[in-house]
Amino acid sequence: MSDFAGKSVIVTGGSLGMGLACATRFVQGGADVLIVANDRASIETALASLGPQVRGLVGDVRKAADMQAAAAEAASAFGGVDILVCCAGIQRYGTVVETPEEVWDDVLDVNLKGIYLAAKYAIPEMRKRGGGAIVAISSVQAFASQTSVAAYTASKGGINALVRAMALDHAGENITVNSVCPASVDTPMLRWAADLYKGDSTAEATLAAWGKGHPIGRIGQPWEIAEAVAFLAGDKARFITGSDFKIDGGVMAKLGIVLPE
Repeated sequence: MSDFAGKSVIVTGGSLGMGLACATRFVQGGADVLIVANDRASIETALASLGPQVRGLVGDVRKAADMQAAAAEAASAFGGVDILVCCAGIQRYGTVVETPEEVWDDVLDVNLKGIYLAAKYAIPEMRKRGGGAIVAISSVQAFASQTSVAAYTASKGGINALVRAMALDHAGENITVNSVCPASVDTPMLRWAADLYKGDSTAEATLAAWGKGHPIGRIGQPWEIAEAVAFLAGDKARFITGSDFKIDGGVMAKLGIVLPE
């Protein structure tokens, strides 16, 4: 497979979960990849599995200097930036009443501001290459929310709105911008949530139960999200921009209520 040969890719949140799966997919396609994460240990583990065409950068998506450094590192190491995949994200629970202000700020900063900052510094490098592609990981909760996830849902709705704005602003520069909106996917973050809400059950049983809430009967796997991201970042999707792709096992096609006949 060589569909990304010669391409330079930045993946934020690239050391774990969907980010690691995306980095792996681009490596398999022949790309040079820079993974950015705030945890050195997870970066080192990822680098050991991904091979020599991958570099790692310890960085915080909430900090402009770190995202500027990421774009500069990719440009220096790989000659530019062709693709930006924004996977960094956190989940916190609570209504607006229950959510402390600092938690609200943290969720919005990581999930939404992090995309703004990564794109702010990657786009000028894409211009030098004659175009590029940005793919942001959002969520089905941008469309329909659970209870007690006020900050998370707000951040994901903001991602989809930001994607539309960037798509319009940069379409004339041959830069596409799209979002992928998963339902439940087997990642460290979902397993953290399952452990939090398992009660007297187990995390595995809780994940299985959540999977049954999807019409397809299971939760998703990170590689399935990575394939969607790769498509949107690839040459076959150059006419797609400003779009939100639901990768959700049928969740959003299913009404949550039973209507009378």
